[in-house]
Amino acid sequence: MKWFTLDKVSRSIWEGIYFKGGSTMYVEVSSALMQDKIIDLLNNYEGEASFTFVKKSGLNMLFDFEGTDGETAASVAKKEIKGQDWGAGLYLRAHTVNK
Repeated sequence: MKWFTLDKVSRSIWEGIYFKGGSTMYVEVSSALMQDKIIDLLNNYEGEASFTFVKKSGLNMLFDFEGTDGETAASVAKKEIKGQDWGAGLYLRAHTVNK
């Protein structure tokens, strides 16, 4: 039983807002070191999530994301940073925050 139907555009917008987290949450990465490298890495990452740098405030960097839910995007961001030779020893935190 269908409660309602959405055209293709409305469905993709709704999925982006409610299922992928892209319109309701950011991934926040906190690190004192290598901030420019972290921003470049995540902006150019091509995988299960795509990241777009939004702003930097002190130790915190905010990234908008698409393609997955918030917790997965934060996990992917941390894994990618830690996977770099310069990122293996960094102390950082990656988590989701509401917009």
